[in-house]
Amino acid sequence: MDKKKFRQKYGLFLVEGNKNIRELQYSSYKITEIFSINPTELHFPGVEIIEINERELKKISFLQHPKDSVAVCRQIPEKMIDDCKFQIILDGIQDPGNMGTIIRLADWFGIQQIICSEDTVDFYNPKVIQASMGSFTRVNIVSENLTEFLKNSSNINLGTDMEGENIYNFAFPEKINLIFGNEGNGLRPETENLLQNKISIPRFGESKATESLNVSMAAGIILGQIFSEK
Repeated sequence: MDKKKFRQKYGLFLVEGNKNIRELQYSSYKITEIFSINPTELHFPGVEIIEINERELKKISFLQHPKDSVAVCRQIPEKMIDDCKFQIILDGIQDPGNMGTIIRLADWFGIQQIICSEDTVDFYNPKVIQASMGSFTRVNIVSENLTEFLKNSSNINLGTDMEGENIYNFAFPEKINLIFGNEGNGLRPETENLLQNKISIPRFGESKATESLNVSMAAGIILGQIFSEK
């Protein structure tokens, strides 16, 4: 299940670790089976829990240091939440760790929806699921043609740019599409052309060694500023 084509073909994905697996019982995701080295630690009525040893766990896990259990789950159909006043837009994010962290941030700040470009990393990727620490069960995530979506959205399209307005002086609107671009290339031109406002995080340190912030770090700083004003 480490390949997107196989996840799509079978409509399945993996969740690793008892803590993350327990989050599934409060979600719409259905578990088909669980493989565990400690089966008595999990209780899911009607779900088969198969006992395995540590060597077998290492074979089926995608983690360098496997946890205690692996659950096989069914994907759910994507469904857009209409008229979402605040949503995060991901334009070509490729790093699973960044994607998972942004999902976790959205959950922390109560953001219901993340909309991804069609080339953003698949959120069912096991590394994304792991990095989200269960938050994927509480945030609606859909893929869209961003150009068409942003053209027709009633929210203000707000993106980051080194020349943008200082976030600490910017008056954030009520309805926002907060857009983050690819780790190496930023926003693609067709997305940037649809921005109504650009913002930037000012550098306070004197050192020029750090050229830019990691996208998930930037997301955390910006979200913290937005919600400090609410």
